[in-house]
Amino acid sequence: MRPAHFFLVVFFFLTLPLGAKEIFVINEDDSHFYGSRRPEQMNLDGLHAFIDQYADTQVSHLFLCPNSQCADFRSKTRDAVWDHLDRAEGVLWFENAKRLFDAGLDPYAVWIDRCREKGISPWISMRMNDVHDALEVEHWIHSSFWRDHPEWWRRPNSETKVWVDRSLNYAVPEVYAYNLAFAAEILERYDADGIELDWMRFGFHLTPGKEAEEAPILTRFVAEVHKLAEEWSQKRGHKVSVAVRVPTHPDAAAGLGMDAVDWAKKGLVDWIVPAPFWRTTDYDIPVGLWKERVAGTGVKVIPCAEHSTSACHYLPMMPNSLQMLAGWADTMRYRGAEGLYLFNWMDCQTLPVLKSEYEFLLKNGPAAAENPVYPLAYRDTVPEGFSNGEQLPRKLAKGAEFTVPHGSDLGAVHVLLGVSEDEEIPAGVTLNGKAAVSAEKVPNARREKVTPFAVRYTFPDDAVKAGENQISVPAQKGAKGEIRWVEMN
Repeated sequence: MRPAHFFLVVFFFLTLPLGAKEIFVINEDDSHFYGSRRPEQMNLDGLHAFIDQYADTQVSHLFLCPNSQCADFRSKTRDAVWDHLDRAEGVLWFENAKRLFDAGLDPYAVWIDRCREKGISPWISMRMNDVHDALEVEHWIHSSFWRDHPEWWRRPNSETKVWVDRSLNYAVPEVYAYNLAFAAEILERYDADGIELDWMRFGFHLTPGKEAEEAPILTRFVAEVHKLAEEWSQKRGHKVSVAVRVPTHPDAAAGLGMDAVDWAKKGLVDWIVPAPFWRTTDYDIPVGLWKERVAGTGVKVIPCAEHSTSACHYLPMMPNSLQMLAGWADTMRYRGAEGLYLFNWMDCQTLPVLKSEYEFLLKNGPAAAENPVYPLAYRDTVPEGFSNGEQLPRKLAKGAEFTVPHGSDLGAVHVLLGVSEDEEIPAGVTLNGKAAVSAEKVPNARREKVTPFAVRYTFPDDAVKAGENQISVPAQKGAKGEIRWVEMN
């Protein structure tokens, strides 16, 4: 850990109210627990053990997701997952959920109680439009409601290869009512501290090309959920908050009908969670812009990181590391984040890091790893015509200018350029106008799917700036390759 990074981490915690814990959220998805545990763990001890791993750690909130298209409990308003066991023989997720049901155990009720015993805030997270495996209409993951009504998809009876074209369309009254009934059911059923409307599963909910025009439909939906949450707050004697997970840029969110700024100004939400969809973590989430837009509302802005990172929409994905997460967390804090949220960072299956590293993460928090890394990525969920912020790849022969999001960490720094040709070491590279002290080829094992070749540049201690940093790569005459990866570390 560079000295400045250490002192900034310490300073951040010293500025928290006495006894307070930074908001650190882990999202537990609808399938992970059931699909990763043995049948003999489907009992009260097994349910408690899952929560207990987060006790006495930096995790302050667990967001527990009870649904994809179907519910993981015996719902009154939609299929339970085990209703499809005739088409899903051997699917451990469905079989284990059924085992708990047959044992008279509701995992979410058990988990909520156990969270409170362990000092963790329990929330319920509702996936608003899950279309995993949408191209296989008879796949066991789909609900009968979705299968029976292809005319209610965003593109009715779609035959495209795009999953989200088969998302349900909230502009259809029956779709709207169906999902509102489920939101009402889980608010009634579970005494959680809040409900999250996860609009990022899968991020497209309205008629293609009419999302901004139809945005009032989603606003009305959020308003109705907010009203229900207020009613349950009165009945239960504690506040039931509302969070919304939406695209990372406020204008991208509004352009897709998820106008979270408007929701905040109308007093309909308590948290906004700017989040990528899945393919990449966004290291450039404009937290400051979000906070400026919702100033005076009291709404918290809690940015979200994903499991993986990709340099652009078609280059390979790579799993994040604790160092990449620390760089992201540093940047988000520098921009004013009021907490940090991890999606697909569960205790196995989608976990991008080793078990020992996960334990370190839980104990110390997302920003604690030494030698944070600040890579370039992009935004994976934007409306048509909206920039996704891609800066890669770039041809070496033409040169390139890169803007790298950075936190407040100052000190000795390196720039890593992943290049496609082993023999090419770009010359004349500068950081904020300062020349590199040295350049050397280095192994690029973690990023080998992107490019196996990398050049590491060392810069003077005073080259790095808080906030954004400018990397300049002059045109390399005669070079055949391209830059496919950029990071500061």
